[in-house]
Amino acid sequence: MKKHNRATVADLLALKGQRQLTMLRVTSLEEAEAAEKAGIDMLSVPPALLGPAFREAAPSPFAIPGLEYGDYVSAEEYMREAFKALKAGGDAVYCAAGLQTIRRMRDEGIPVCGHLGLIPSKATWTGGFRAVGKTAASAFEIWRQTKALEEAGAFAAEIEVVPGDVAAAISRATSMLMISMGAGSGCDAQYLFADDVLGSNRGHRPRHAKVYRDFAAEYDRLQNERTAAFKEFAEDVRSGAYPAKGHLVAIDEGELQTFLRLLAEGDGR
Repeated sequence: MKKHNRATVADLLALKGQRQLTMLRVTSLEEAEAAEKAGIDMLSVPPALLGPAFREAAPSPFAIPGLEYGDYVSAEEYMREAFKALKAGGDAVYCAAGLQTIRRMRDEGIPVCGHLGLIPSKATWTGGFRAVGKTAASAFEIWRQTKALEEAGAFAAEIEVVPGDVAAAISRATSMLMISMGAGSGCDAQYLFADDVLGSNRGHRPRHAKVYRDFAAEYDRLQNERTAAFKEFAEDVRSGAYPAKGHLVAIDEGELQTFLRLLAEGDGR
């Protein structure tokens, strides 16, 4: 594994209010390597992606594997998976579980990033997949949850689809690192999914996403080229064009004749 000079939790918190950090959700080693070369500060990753190969590809970014809500039940299960993730190369864990679970992990020294605003796994409580914090009462509830998360020991929180002015005010009032997903530049970091940045997401594209490339079109082109190549191979086999002489191993003519004689004698001819 390559040596690294990766940021720590303390380093990130020291940058609060100093500059905007960048964060991407990546799901492959190729995306992780590209993020490393691009100088991305933080990565959200599936726990399964972690390991020596991940850190070879991306030694520098601060990695936050997601402990998906509902995959675990007890605080002990969350902690077990968190320790596995840290041992595999993670720097903190994302956790949308209850405050008691976050406190347990904090007590064990596990850095936790929580979630505020639109929380997809709990969206039924806030009216589905829509913005949160558009009324004074709703905005104050996000602030109340922010303080509770901070007091539980989280060092950071993703704040999703909240009005920018609300998110900025909350970010100024909390010691946590606030990671904006569609919550404006008043937070401490800007977070997007690599699928959206690359334009490879064929489904719903959220309002806050910005597309920088059209990978979907490139995937279509490559699939058409793949199909065409397979057809040409099949046609060559049927016509006898493949395999050609250059694809075969040669044998000396004398050796071939000797082999054929031995083969014939073996058959009793």
